Amino acid sequence: MRKTPKFGLNRFDWTSTEAFAADVRRAEELGFAYALIPWNPLSRPDPYMQLAVAAVRTSQIRLGLLLDNPVLHHPATSASSSATLDEISGGRALLTYGIGDTAVRWLGLHPARIAELEEATVLARRLLAGEQVEVGAVRPARLRHARPVPVWIAAGGPKTIEMAARVADGVFLRVGRHPENLRHAMAHLRRGAATTGRNPDDIGIGLIFHTVTSDDPVEIHAISRSMAAGYYEYSPALFEIPGLLWNGPPIDDLKKQIYPDFHHAPDLLASGNLVHFLDDETADSFSLFGTAQDIARQLQRAIEITGRADIVVPHPVPMPKPGEPIIRALRSAPDGADYKTWFASEVIPLL
Repeated sequence: MRKTPKFGLNRFDWTSTEAFAADVRRAEELGFAYALIPWNPLSRPDPYMQLAVAAVRTSQIRLGLLLDNPVLHHPATSASSSATLDEISGGRALLTYGIGDTAVRWLGLHPARIAELEEATVLARRLLAGEQVEVGAVRPARLRHARPVPVWIAAGGPKTIEMAARVADGVFLRVGRHPENLRHAMAHLRRGAATTGRNPDDIGIGLIFHTVTSDDPVEIHAISRSMAAGYYEYSPALFEIPGLLWNGPPIDDLKKQIYPDFHHAPDLLASGNLVHFLDDETADSFSLFGTAQDIARQLQRAIEITGRADIVVPHPVPMPKPGEPIIRALRSAPDGADYKTWFASEVIPLL
């Protein structure tokens, strides 16, 4: 029997550390299993410190970054912080790595290459396992306060997915929900696992979806087009694999009008209208949208295609302000319900 996935969030009240910790506690009370922080040192407080405070305010919800990166944090630093968080939380820490994207681009740096990400993941896992690792120093490196924290990788491209299946405990697939992209991702996960003799069933599977907080058709299509453009911006292969068309200006030309990117533009309706040439199939291929029943069906279909999902992260777009009810026109939401309450009470029970 296919198990029901655990649900996580990576959108919280960032107004203060206390507000964040209280919001995580509320997510735990609503039944969410993971509280994850998107990290950008220029736009967010220190994530490990905030998660440590949340750890002492909660008892069950798992805590971690979605995501850390080896450009701004040496793997030993990430491993040390994760081990400390794991000790404070009583074994609830999760470390997720990625190439960096916005967090490093804002500092004028380049995202990590696949080889760098692989090396960082291997080193972090070995340090967290308490191993002695030769690093070219006078003596081998060893994390004296090591703890068995799982290390996952967030991946969208086929090469990164294969690498993650070779070396990580789990993989968050950031490929949208088009059936061909999901099948392709799972095929590459199995291929990567086979190269090292790993059982694919031993590798955790996470699914990340932008979830449009509107049921107005005009808004849904505009915001969904902006999300689709964001995937094309960083992973054009996700258009090529299912045969989706980009019949507009070069993405580099459009990016001059959008900051920081199509996924994080302050006005997602405007950024979506900028790529009005994307057809409905393309707009519908990456995000969750519609009523609770619509979103549940879309999630169920994605899980059927991947075969399983251990963690599902349905982060809302646009991001609601702290304490704000469902924004724009989610008419199916109870009066005054915010995103967490609505998703927990209306969507999760349908799965």
